[in-house]
Amino acid sequence: MVQGSQASSGCWGDVGSEGMAHGYHHGNLRAAVLERAARIIAEQGPQELSLRALAADLGVSHTAPRHHFGSREGVLRALAAEGFAELERRLRDNRESGKGFLEAGVEYVRFATECPAHFRVMFERDLTGPDDAELEAARGAAFNELKEGVKTLPEEGRSVPDVPAALLAGWSMVHGIASLTLSGTLEVSGVRALFEDADLLTATRRSAGLLYGDVGESSEG
Repeated sequence: MVQGSQASSGCWGDVGSEGMAHGYHHGNLRAAVLERAARIIAEQGPQELSLRALAADLGVSHTAPRHHFGSREGVLRALAAEGFAELERRLRDNRESGKGFLEAGVEYVRFATECPAHFRVMFERDLTGPDDAELEAARGAAFNELKEGVKTLPEEGRSVPDVPAALLAGWSMVHGIASLTLSGTLEVSGVRALFEDADLLTATRRSAGLLYGDVGESSEG
């Protein structure tokens, strides 16, 4: 698994790593549980997550996390909802700043690599169990932002004879790049090396540019 820079991206929640090392003392226990859960998943995988271990790490009673989330799946649902909310915010900011659909795809890959634990549970529905209202709403908002993003293509002067297909093609490409990166497959396949010194976001921009723009039309990192 490829670890992202989740600690520095705002995907951990509101409790710093130093506070985690010494146990939970005051403040928002819900945020602390989600932060610690994200760390465990990013570093060890979701199979290592348990409410009892979370409570022990935070220095609270073993029933405290259950009070907020109900179950292990409740923690994962909340983490997925948090991830969809963050993805929606990033895609909306991208659209509102006028960066276009290609850059939305780059932002999607950036989110996945900066928030790998969230990204994993967001798209593995067997981990989260049945949806709750929070997760359903957050997922819907993120997917709606994807749909809004593809509408910018005609505004950019691009011919889009089939908007749903354009959306599916673009989403599939960047989701695939993100998934291949996080699993390490992009690296071990040798495909990553073909891009030589280009970073992942530049490689994503070049690949997506074959669908939605000239490769050299944007140089943002």
